[in-house]
Amino acid sequence: MILVLWDIDRTLLYVGDTDRTVYREAFREVVGRDAERLPQRGTGVTMPLAVRELLAANGVPDGQIDRLASQIVACLPSRLERHREELHASGRLMPGALEALAAVHGAKDLVPTVVTGNLRASAEIKLDSFSMLNYVDISVGGFASDDSHRPALVAIAQRRSEAAYGSAFGRQNTVIIGDSLQDVRTGREGGAKVIGVASGTTSATQLHEAGADEVVGDLTDVARLLRAIRELGQSGLP
Repeated sequence: MILVLWDIDRTLLYVGDTDRTVYREAFREVVGRDAERLPQRGTGVTMPLAVRELLAANGVPDGQIDRLASQIVACLPSRLERHREELHASGRLMPGALEALAAVHGAKDLVPTVVTGNLRASAEIKLDSFSMLNYVDISVGGFASDDSHRPALVAIAQRRSEAAYGSAFGRQNTVIIGDSLQDVRTGREGGAKVIGVASGTTSATQLHEAGADEVVGDLTDVARLLRAIRELGQSGLP
C-alpha cells in the first residue's frame, strides 16, 4: 500500500483572506490591539510557528511570546468556525482537486490522509466546508496540533496509518502532494517522496530545485497524478 499525504492550503483549496482575518481577530482578542503585520502568504509553515512570527513581527516582547502564542493557537479553530460562510465567498477549490481526491480515495492500493500546517480542528473545518472530508482518513493524518515542526508530522501519520491499516509505511511507500517549499522539505526531511504542485506561490522550477521528486502544474491530469504516486511508491507495494 502507498500512503498519500495531502497538503491542504493552495494544494486542494484556497480560503482567500479568511485565514488572515482569523489571525487578525485572534491577535486582537489575546493581545488587545490590532496587528500591523501578518504572516507571509503561502509559505506552508505550521500555524503555531506562524503565530509566533505574528507576535514577534508586531513587537510583542520575547518573554511573553510563549504564553500569548498558546492562547492564540487555542482560539484559532473557533474563530475559523465563525467564518465558514466566508470560506466559500472568498475561497475556492483548486483546479482538479476534488476529482484527484476522489480518484486517490477510490484506489484500493492507496491510503489518503493529510499532513498539514493547520491544526486538526482547522483542517477539518476547511475540508468539510468544501465537501472534501470524506475523501481522506483524517484520523491518521499529521497536524500542527501534533507538532509545530512540520517534517515530524510524516512519521506521526505513518505510525497512525500503520496501526490503522496493518501495513508498514516509510519513505519508500509514502508520497506527499503539496504546493510549497515546506511541503518539499517535509517530505525530504520527514521521510516521504514529494509531488510538488505549482498551484500556490512557489513555481515549478522552485519546487524542482528544492528537491521535489515530481512536479505538476495542477491536479487536473488525474491519470498522470495516479501514475506518479504509484511510480514513486512502487517499492512499497507488495
